[in-house]
Amino acid sequence: MGLPMLNVSTNLKRLRSMPLTFSCVPALLNIIETLLNIMYLYLAHVVAWPPAPLVAFVSASMTLSKTILYWAQEYYCGFCSIGHNTAYDLIIYWIIPNGLWIVVPAFILVQVGQDLVQSLSYASEAANAKLISKKK
Repeated sequence: MGLPMLNVSTNLKRLRSMPLTFSCVPALLNIIETLLNIMYLYLAHVVAWPPAPLVAFVSASMTLSKTILYWAQEYYCGFCSIGHNTAYDLIIYWIIPNGLWIVVPAFILVQVGQDLVQSLSYASEAANAKLISKKK
């Protein structure tokens, strides 16, 4: 039987019936996402650029969106790539690992989003204080 995602005979049949373009698009998004992650690390930890969290927010939202896209693809194709698995195999080898790609970026989005809101609130308060001092 083997690992569920490595069931060659079943997966080859499914791969032949799927358009190749679906595989290419997420691969391109993976490259963009990786470049954004590297850019964030550089901007945040080497340059110390204040808007760097915005890059992290974009990258994490790409990860979350892409993972939801994978799950939606499985749902709308009638679980064409994973439907042959047992419930145990599905949970251990697909739901848990792929679920982490939803949970972790969601936590990153919440944390970085809070940081961005805090920064924007601080900047807004500083701008308002400056405006009030000019009026006096």
